[in-house]
Amino acid sequence: MNTAEPGSSPAAPHGGHGEAAPFSALLEDSAEDLYENAPCGYLSTLLNGQIAKVNATLLAWLGYTRDELVGRRSFSDLLTVGGKLYHETHFAPLLSMQGEIGGVALELQAADGTRLPVLVSSAVKTSPAGEPLLIRTTIFDARDRRAYERELLRARQEADLERTRLQALVTTLQRSLLPPALPAVPGLETAAHYHFASLDEVGGDFYDLFPLSQNRWGLFLGDVCGKGARAAALTSLIRYTLRAVAAYDPDPVTVMGALNAALHQEYLRDYRNFCTAIFGLLTLQGNGFTLTLASGGHPPALLIRADCTVAFQPTPGGQLIGAWGDARFIATTIRLDPGDALLLYTDGLTEARTDSAGGRYGDGALRTLARNLAPTTAVAAVAAVTALLESFGGGLDDDAAILALSVPLPQATRTETGRSGAGERPAGGSASPQHQDDKHDDHDDHDGSNANKHGVPLACAVSRDGA
Repeated sequence: MNTAEPGSSPAAPHGGHGEAAPFSALLEDSAEDLYENAPCGYLSTLLNGQIAKVNATLLAWLGYTRDELVGRRSFSDLLTVGGKLYHETHFAPLLSMQGEIGGVALELQAADGTRLPVLVSSAVKTSPAGEPLLIRTTIFDARDRRAYERELLRARQEADLERTRLQALVTTLQRSLLPPALPAVPGLETAAHYHFASLDEVGGDFYDLFPLSQNRWGLFLGDVCGKGARAAALTSLIRYTLRAVAAYDPDPVTVMGALNAALHQEYLRDYRNFCTAIFGLLTLQGNGFTLTLASGGHPPALLIRADCTVAFQPTPGGQLIGAWGDARFIATTIRLDPGDALLLYTDGLTEARTDSAGGRYGDGALRTLARNLAPTTAVAAVAAVTALLESFGGGLDDDAAILALSVPLPQATRTETGRSGAGERPAGGSASPQHQDDKHDDHDDHDGSNANKHGVPLACAVSRDGA
């Protein structure tokens, strides 16, 4: 039975009070010892900053004696030059206004000139009447923290350097999968653009335009499933296959069939090895071109006529390339006359997010953009789409490749209308002041039968009104 008196401490088990006595002695530290040998520095100063009291811990850190500091130095005398400036302009004014300030990173200068990084917290002691009496300051040694921060900074710098190297490698690899420049095609204007959604991964979009004979050229544009090294290797295989087969037999259906056979073997090894693509055979005929297209699961080309009519050019029957061994492809042929333009693109454009709810840009918006551009040229169309892609910002999750063709209007036609049919108006349809001046001159020179009061050809005005 426990017979201890009420209020007394219970007897220690297994040996009683004899074993508890040393433990109790450990808890009987004096307040003076706690102050002097605390694991942090203590400092008390008068309101003018003169040191009135300092503990042994801070003296040991700085290498001073008590007599060298108390009544002889101020707190700011212990700071580095930069610390003094910060103390005078920020620390002291804030302490005066707020009555306390905490966790400020400063550097103290020891007696031997070395620097000690510290975290400083101060509070103003006041009388019962609220009058300030002195300033109490607590100082924590921040050397380990500073070393840790430096290590973090070094690690981040190394990571940034590695990322820069990776981005340079990715950019170099990506550009090796794209033509350095499009070849000159007599009687045709061409333009292309590749928008990188990320600088850290190789994208899977691709395009090319290459000569097959004096009057024929091959072109293609597509999108490989995924990103990274695997997508880059597959893109290289696709480009090589398309060019090699087209050199032997440029019929688009034959070319797409050969590509499907090659990719299907890869697909059997990895189900991600497939792509969408569109291949075209461009042939010079008269003052324009015929273009035969075959597609495998790819978004349709967008045709912008000189009369401002805009329509997608479907290539029915095309299936994902590589996913089926017996995929079938059907060709369609269109005519490009002077003033006509054709836009090929990957789905990174139409699938870009346009709002926080995840809404997509879509085919309808692209068609509206083309109507506002019409009539246009390859260069103007690509410039407008490039600006559009930049405007998506973080909404562009996927890479986007753009390839545009246009047949220039004859010089006589450009002179008669005062415009090149080159989509000189911005995407919104409004003209710049210079373009407005051009239209005004046209109105003065001609009877205006071919344009409305805004200088837009009547066919274009009817097309847009009908839209």
